[in-house]
Formats: sequence, C-alpha cells, structure tokens
Amino acid sequence: MQLIDGADAIHGDLPQAVTRRVEVPLGAGESLDSGVARVSAIMSVRDSVEIALAAVTAPDARQGDEAPGIVVTIGGDCGVELAPIGAAMGRAARNGGTLAVVWLDAHADLMTPGSPVPGAFSGMVLRTLLGDGPELLVPVIDETLDATRVVLAGVRSVDDDEEEFITRMGIPWVPVDELGDGTALVAALEGTGATEVYLHVDLDVLDPAEIAALSYPEPFGASMATLVANIVAVRQRFPLSGAGITQFAPSSPDAASDDLSAVLRVISALTRTL
Repeated sequence: MQLIDGADAIHGDLPQAVTRRVEVPLGAGESLDSGVARVSAIMSVRDSVEIALAAVTAPDARQGDEAPGIVVTIGGDCGVELAPIGAAMGRAARNGGTLAVVWLDAHADLMTPGSPVPGAFSGMVLRTLLGDGPELLVPVIDETLDATRVVLAGVRSVDDDEEEFITRMGIPWVPVDELGDGTALVAALEGTGATEVYLHVDLDVLDPAEIAALSYPEPFGASMATLVANIVAVRQRFPLSGAGITQFAPSSPDAASDDLSAVLRVISALTRTL
C-alpha cells in the first residue's frame, strides 16, 4: 500500500495529458508453484504495462510525424520494469541497434527463486531480464538482455550468489564512490558497445539522508546531485530509449509530500531538454 500511495502522489504532480495510469490487481495473487510470491499479479501487471506501452508508442499516438518522447515507467517496485525493458530491447533490435541497461539501484536484483531470501520478485528482476529467472516471467522476446550490456551503478547490497554471478557474467559495476560526475558510468556504457540506453532508477540508490520514503534503504548511497549528474551525463552521450523510477514508498499519503520534490527532480533529469 505504501508503493501505491507513492505512485499516486507522483501521478498527482505529473501533466495529465501525457500520463497514463495502469491499474493493478488488488488481490494478492498466487505463486503458481513458481517460487515467486504473488506471481499471477506480477504477470497481470506486466501484461497491462505492455498494452499501455504499445498504445503510447504506436504511430497513431504521435503528433504528425513527430517521434514520441521517451516513456518513463513509474512503479511500484522493480518488477514493473519487465515490460518496458523488454519493449526497449525489441525496438533496439528492430532498428539494428543494441540496448544497454543502467541499473541505478542499491541492490543488484540478481536473486533467483532458490536464493536465501525466496519469494520476493523485486530481488529477481534483473536476473529475470537476463533470461535466468522464473519461467513464467522471463521475457518473451527475440533475445534476452545480454549481461555484458548491463551496468550496475550505485549497487552496494549483494549476497554471495549475486556477487558470484556478477563476476562470472562479467557485468560492469560502478560503485557509489566512483559515480562522481558521470564520467565512469559513461565509460562503462561505452565499453558495452551499445547504441542506446535504458535507465532504471530505484530510488534506494540514493542515500537515506536524501529521501526517507524507501522500501529497503541502504546506507552510504549516492547524493541527489550525483544521481542527477549521472543521468544527465548518460543522456548527453547516448540516446535514451526509456527509463523507470521505482520504490517510492512513503509511510502515509501525507508523508509523500516530504520527499516528492526529490522524485520530481529525478523525473526532470530524465525528461528535460538538454
């Protein structure tokens, strides 16, 4: 319910003409023997987001011949990213390009249903996008995300299995103390050979001193100035194919206003004209 309150608060401050609301199931959902709690609800949200994305990016949704701007998907938790990143990969492949994903997050989200903390899909999202997650949720696209085209940024909480996976797959990792003005992140992206970038922003990449409304706060995170600088640096170097903002979880609807300005600053960094 905190995530719902957070999404509702953000929705209230966005321009309604370019904002689409995706309804989510109110029921808890079933695990369907997948090892993932409430997987049926996650599948329903994924399918609904796919439909919404198709509607806003279709040619007849544009003004004349003008290409649409980027779509920013706002959650909810990181599980909302399945459809947007899958769609971005598909578009890049159809256009003859390659997509890199920047995972700006305190957590790597590379767990599996067999990990020590089972059940919560929010910790498995990136692993699933890489094609190694629960069968019911692995993207049904021409190709899954390549590990060498993922860059972890600001990640500082990983378990042993995740760390082994990162090393084995050669996933680039830019820690908080190297984010700086975005130079290191841009260099890591250039090393992937990608032609366009999707930016995933879990707000817990920020230090808890910067924003209180987090589901899983981790100390020693990035400052807001650093996060914004990295987003801008990436946008100046690469075409942005899309972005996601997740995990805004105020303790109450009234408390949302305390941190809303921080969220809107992130949205501005992702969407304003440079």
